[in-house]
Amino acid sequence: MRERDVFGVLADGREVERVRLAAGRLEASVLTWGATVQDLRLDGRSVVIGADRLEPYLGDLLYTGALVGRFANRIGGARFTLDGETFHTDANFRARHTLHGGSGGTGEQLWRLEGATETRARLALDLPDGHMGFPGALAVAVIVSLEPPATLRIAIEARTSRATPCSFAHHGYFVLDDSGDIERHRLRVAASRYLPVDNDLIPTGEIADVAGTAFDFRAPRAIGGAGYDHNFCLDDGDGRLRDVARLESPESGVSLTVSTTEPGLQIYDGAHLLGARGFGGARLKARAGLAMETQAWPDSPNRADFPLCILRPGSVYTSETAYRF
Repeated sequence: MRERDVFGVLADGREVERVRLAAGRLEASVLTWGATVQDLRLDGRSVVIGADRLEPYLGDLLYTGALVGRFANRIGGARFTLDGETFHTDANFRARHTLHGGSGGTGEQLWRLEGATETRARLALDLPDGHMGFPGALAVAVIVSLEPPATLRIAIEARTSRATPCSFAHHGYFVLDDSGDIERHRLRVAASRYLPVDNDLIPTGEIADVAGTAFDFRAPRAIGGAGYDHNFCLDDGDGRLRDVARLESPESGVSLTVSTTEPGLQIYDGAHLLGARGFGGARLKARAGLAMETQAWPDSPNRADFPLCILRPGSVYTSETAYRF
């Protein structure tokens, strides 16, 4: 293990630890709070949004760099029916819907550091049956690792005592140059369909073609300021680890390729980051970083025609995502 220290202290006195990793051209700092990648540096320059102190991660930078779940993204109406039983989950989004597993989701939990080396850290968390309204005691573990020359890999496993929705996503915000926002970054996404949403950002149920819309990133183009917080329905979503997206900065020449086993990619342009305090206490712009969250499709517990998201006893949830610079 390269270095381990106390990053901050929670209001109840519990310490949040930080582990530093390094491999090839990358260095990373991982927190036990939310299994958060607090910093990621390529050749010494940070390529993610983050902060030097714990407090922003409890406020304006909530979820930034964290592993969110037990069900990433949104569940409409904060309820779902599974095996004939209706479950009511924590309504932490606009007091009507569930976001990222509720107000006590995995991105807002203190994880156990079970081991670390120079290049990887393993963290684990146990959620009780009924936590945030979800059925099943859920045991989840994540390995955050760096691989030369420049890859960040997130590998997740989970097991449950009862059937439950299960989907986790790394919620890092990436920025590949010093411009202060990602509007001029160029993005390509291997998705010919996306999910339109209503005014509460809940999928309408339509699975729409991207052709002729602002959601067509099948060829690389600038992100701009149109406003994105949508799930892209990834092509070839058969559970294989495959390249699904590429982000690049014409200004710096840095590029990032995302590979995943997941069926969905939530593209969020970070519009809410305006005014948040980042590294060094600097005020962030709107769209200061781009979240590329690999996950199950949002609201899939309520949509029989969306890819399955239910984990059952005796089965193991596995998910792998790699960010390759």
